[in-house]
Amino acid sequence: MANNFVFKDSLPVAPLKIAALESCQDLASKVNDHIVQFRRNDMEELMRRKEDLHYRGYDVDSYLLKCSCPRFGTGEGKAVIGESVRGTDVFVMVDVMNYSIPYTVSGYTNHMSPDDHFQDLKRIIGACTNAHRVNVIMPFLYESRQHKRSKRESLDCAMGLEEVAAMGVENIITFDAHDPRVQNAIPLIGFDNFMPTYQFVKSLFTHDSGIRIDKEHLMIISPDEGAMNRAVYLANNLGVDMGMFYKRRDYSQVIGGRNPIVAHEYLGESVEGKDVFVADDIISSGESMLDIAYALKKQGAKRIFANATYAIFTNGLDSFDKAYADGMIAGVFGSNLTYRTPELLSRPWFHEVDVSKYIAYFIAALNHDLSVSAIIDPHEKIKALLERTGQAR
Repeated sequence: MANNFVFKDSLPVAPLKIAALESCQDLASKVNDHIVQFRRNDMEELMRRKEDLHYRGYDVDSYLLKCSCPRFGTGEGKAVIGESVRGTDVFVMVDVMNYSIPYTVSGYTNHMSPDDHFQDLKRIIGACTNAHRVNVIMPFLYESRQHKRSKRESLDCAMGLEEVAAMGVENIITFDAHDPRVQNAIPLIGFDNFMPTYQFVKSLFTHDSGIRIDKEHLMIISPDEGAMNRAVYLANNLGVDMGMFYKRRDYSQVIGGRNPIVAHEYLGESVEGKDVFVADDIISSGESMLDIAYALKKQGAKRIFANATYAIFTNGLDSFDKAYADGMIAGVFGSNLTYRTPELLSRPWFHEVDVSKYIAYFIAALNHDLSVSAIIDPHEKIKALLERTGQAR
């Protein structure tokens, strides 16, 4: 069948190109494959209807742009575009959290940091000077955890957004931003913050098709106040109860760049005998998620599934291995929006959530200047999923 996000009276604004930085090539390759398939289906439908799209570059084998960011021996870098982008609609994809990429500085080996990736992003934007339009897909928003000023601090996320906006970028697409209000720094350009809610719910069903979605068997838990909107949305769509934790911190000291957490306090209905889905945006060190899991187990929770859009595990995997072995957690769901180590992918408790098709829908819609409202709100898709699994309310 034809893809709903194309055809009709809407032509692409320009030929499509996806500029995938080295940090994001695996994800970009999957996105490209989906778009190729979308448009092949479109062409078949148009031929069936004896119509012709009459648009150059609509049906090609790949939309990936030949580009790279090589470095000199001093560590300085540059962007190189291997083909013309004149008049094209360029979507630059970057994963600022991919620390697996090394480069050499005067004989010493460094690994790419978020700052290095952000500089490469700006280099690619700077090289696309003749493009019709430049859009940025940055799943993990650069410096999004430094989104507000609580004392004499820099506002790094806002400054980064202003930089790319000043370079002429027209749209910025991100996922599950730590605080989407940072878009106030760039009110005159497009800023879309998407939540892969449906993809996580679908993955949960895929992992455990026998899970019961009702108030007697499942609860959604918010790990803190900041994740409340995500948990409320999930609970309302699934028709289950929710609870939340709030973090009591020691504001008299700063350790590792943050005020240490003194305790997690639970507010909500009883979790005794129920499966629990803890929905968060990021697992960084993982300490908070494990503290919550142990607290929920003490209150009689049956199985605990941890959900994080970005499963980063800065402190390694040993603590989660132990928690899984002890029966504290039943599984962790994390997206492929950022780098996952081979060790993480090999763990029996980790379940990857593929968001590439979701991104392909956005790119297809934006390239045709179509509304993305239906993509943003997955309510109907979640409802259809519950009906297919016999759990519609």
